[in-house]
Amino acid sequence: MKRFALLGAAALLVAAGAPNWTATISKSAIGGHVMGNPAAKAKLVEYISYTCGHCAEFTAEASAPLKRGYVSTGKVSVEFRNAVRDQFDLTAALAARCGGAAKFFGNAEAILVAQPVWLNKAQAWANANASKMQGQPMNVVLIAAAKGLGLDTLMAKRGITASQLNACLVDKVSQQQVLAMTKDAFEVRKLTGTPGFVLNGQKIDHAHNWAEVENHLKTALAAK
Repeated sequence: MKRFALLGAAALLVAAGAPNWTATISKSAIGGHVMGNPAAKAKLVEYISYTCGHCAEFTAEASAPLKRGYVSTGKVSVEFRNAVRDQFDLTAALAARCGGAAKFFGNAEAILVAQPVWLNKAQAWANANASKMQGQPMNVVLIAAAKGLGLDTLMAKRGITASQLNACLVDKVSQQQVLAMTKDAFEVRKLTGTPGFVLNGQKIDHAHNWAEVENHLKTALAAK
């Protein structure tokens, strides 16, 4: 009995010392942000739109169980890529990338949680500023939109100053990466909506909620 007790204690020590892979954040070649073990057996890519209500709902439903049951253990990695649908989506996507890779997932989730607040202002802001923004460079529109929608205030709560946010919004490399991921989503992956999912390189069809995505993860992890 003492031997089994010692083995049990050792197992607990190993478990306690095991890495929590949710703290490992990296960037993919296309510019997406990856959370988790780079050598995970199941690599999930989620294409998101910040103006998509279903994306916000999926994140609210899936974030905790995905991190707790799959990413933290090293079995699954999850990558966020953009599938931008409009100028407000692009503004939010660039804002989420502000502060470096370590802040990305926190930024992205905060923006999606607050989506009903800032997105509710979008149409009114567009109507009120249509003539003023007509013919303006994209960077000017992005900075004005971030302020008009209150994304500047949201990001300030995340520790991002107004000048830092503006720099992120006009960053050409980030803009190019977001647009490249969008092209990949709709022209290469042929996504018909968001959120869209790719698992180990293969597009997942008919996955619209966490339960359906989790079933695909379980199948991938069970495969030899």
